[in-house]
Amino acid sequence: MEIIRAIEAEQLKKEVPQFRIGDTVKVHIRIKEGTRERIQIFEGIVLKRQNGGIRETFTVRRVAYGVGVEKTFPVHSPVVEKVEVVRRGKVRRAKLFYLRERVGKAAKVKELIR
Repeated sequence: MEIIRAIEAEQLKKEVPQFRIGDTVKVHIRIKEGTRERIQIFEGIVLKRQNGGIRETFTVRRVAYGVGVEKTFPVHSPVVEKVEVVRRGKVRRAKLFYLRERVGKAAKVKELIR
């Protein structure tokens, strides 16, 4: 069991991005196409964060051309280049699944003003 923990510890990222549920984020994803590599940005609202340690994931939702798209990213994956917080959201829940049924202005999250 200690061997597994040691392997997981060296796989963890040194700097974990600070974001919460309800925040609007830009996720910079490294995409490999043949021999070339590029970075694509996926911007949306964080619906949930799950688990902990090396298995920690977060789900981001956006509406593209009238269709809701959700992607789940591992926090410590080398594919995720960086997570950039665009705006902070004011929410009172741990999971924002109710946004799936909402459309237009009803799907907005209030901005957290500090």
